[in-house]
Amino acid sequence: MDADTALPSRAPTATTNERGSPRRPLSLAARAAIATTLVLAGFLGLVGLTLTQTNKARALRTLHDRLENFAIAYITSTDVNRYGRLLPPETSPNPNFSRPGSGLYAVALGDHGYHWESSSAIGRDFAFLRPLEPGQSQFVGPIDTHMGRLYYYSYGVALDTVDRKSVRLTVLVAQTEDQLEGENAVFRHTLVVWLSILGVMLIVLQLLLLRWSLTPLRKVASDMSRVERGDSEQLDSQYPLELTGLTERINAFITNEREQRTRYRHTLADLAHSLKTPLAVIRSQLESPTTGDEAARRASVLDQVRRMNELVAYQLSRAATSGRQTFASAVPIAGHAEDLVQGLEKVYAAKNVLCEFDIEDGAVFYGEQGDLLELMGNLLENAFKWAGHRVLLVVKMQPQSGRKRPGLWLSVEDDGPGIAEDQIEKVLQRGVRGDERVQGHGIGLSIVQDIVHAYQGELVVDRSPELGGARFSVRLAAS
Repeated sequence: MDADTALPSRAPTATTNERGSPRRPLSLAARAAIATTLVLAGFLGLVGLTLTQTNKARALRTLHDRLENFAIAYITSTDVNRYGRLLPPETSPNPNFSRPGSGLYAVALGDHGYHWESSSAIGRDFAFLRPLEPGQSQFVGPIDTHMGRLYYYSYGVALDTVDRKSVRLTVLVAQTEDQLEGENAVFRHTLVVWLSILGVMLIVLQLLLLRWSLTPLRKVASDMSRVERGDSEQLDSQYPLELTGLTERINAFITNEREQRTRYRHTLADLAHSLKTPLAVIRSQLESPTTGDEAARRASVLDQVRRMNELVAYQLSRAATSGRQTFASAVPIAGHAEDLVQGLEKVYAAKNVLCEFDIEDGAVFYGEQGDLLELMGNLLENAFKWAGHRVLLVVKMQPQSGRKRPGLWLSVEDDGPGIAEDQIEKVLQRGVRGDERVQGHGIGLSIVQDIVHAYQGELVVDRSPELGGARFSVRLAAS
């Protein structure tokens, strides 16, 4: 039995399906649609509940007013004879009071055993009715009775007789709950139908709006596909403000990748071209007939080997340059500058060079620490080499409105002989290989040029206004 069969199979996790393959996350449209549906369902549910309760309270208030009006109508139609006896009401405010089993009932109680019932209340049990004091009223319901659940309104009043005596009368008007619940049921059914229609319409509208809102993201994906196919160099469409930062950084990544690939290709081409001559010389020396001057031939071979070593080191430094990065860490400059100067002061101790700093507090370099060390190290070493006694390092940050990262100004000046104006253009000429530079400004300055170019900066060589020698100024733009 092998190891695969000996070990138990892994149970599917929350991120894998039954076959073990990773589950695909829900799309933004699906997430938004589900969230919208749930929120809309909850919102419409609360709206429906609120409207239902509001309608129920309104219907209950309407029932109270209606029963109260019926009671007052019966009271006004009830009279007292000259003997102080209550007379039955002569009219009915609603035909349902005359129809048995209509669910609308009226009952009156009064002094001297007076008891009256509407035609609809004949045979019904109203034992729960109690006489009320004049001016007292009650609205009760629903209560359980033999006739079902009822709402009723009762009102007590005192009627004056001819001899100015009063006779008390209590009128009760009742209605079954079925009628009220029927009205509420119709309202609820209508409300559910219309809220459902409204909900579907809102969901469809939301999906259409969502599709329209996600169009820029689909455009970004389409443009990325065009870049991958080679049909376009960058994401060149117009995008909404919220996506501009993302697309700019994607374009920066694309540019960095292409520049890095181009730098590798050029480095290999330059290295191959630069090694042709030294290899040809070595081959010629090795294939030439043996002569007595072995020391001279050996020195020539060693010189070519040294030259090849310098070329390889230079081209490797070019290839290793990281270049401008979208998400680069901030490297403090002051501490690294002090370390570099301390090392150079030991190397050039015999010249007794004094290096002065004018470094802004908090000055940082956005990039790789190795690039910063190569940049400053080569510029400072060149200044120490040609300086008489003084070197000045100036570092300033240059913020720019609308940019997240400030620019950088870095200059190295010396009090040496400087560079003639007719040689400056040749010193800064792009594409010149390290072995073809002006005397005294060789591979180190070539590396500086490559680093500055990789960071999309600018290198300027002029005369120092303060020290009188050469001034090498590097400007890196804000980003």
